[in-house]
Amino acid sequence: MNAFQPSSSQLEPIEKRRVISRTKRHLRQNSYKVMALEITAKIGVNLVIIAASVSALVQLLPYHWLQQDKLRDVHNEVRLMEGRVKTLQAEFSRNFDPRQAKSVMQQQSYRFNSQQRRIVLINPEPAVAEQSDSSP
Repeated sequence: MNAFQPSSSQLEPIEKRRVISRTKRHLRQNSYKVMALEITAKIGVNLVIIAASVSALVQLLPYHWLQQDKLRDVHNEVRLMEGRVKTLQAEFSRNFDPRQAKSVMQQQSYRFNSQQRRIVLINPEPAVAEQSDSSP
């Protein structure tokens, strides 16, 4: 016989009808009830977990917003300090630059170069100016 052809016993239709007893039917219905109860319990537990997580998020949001405000304030302070540090670094490099030592020394003290002449402007008092004009 060919391996691809079914045998004669396989060609005969099976006419045995399976009879399901009432106990098996009852057990099957009970298993459906148990599965429905289990699914309901799972859904209930998941709803409780969702409610707990939502309440935790509601309590944490104001704290999160406060921390974000503080972080913004710190960033603003950092920007201000970076600008101040840049100006101080520029001043520091200028103060210790040997080419600008004389000009820095003149700005920070009353010493002047010996080749420069100091000019002092004096406002004459009005009474002295009138006497000098009326005498000649």
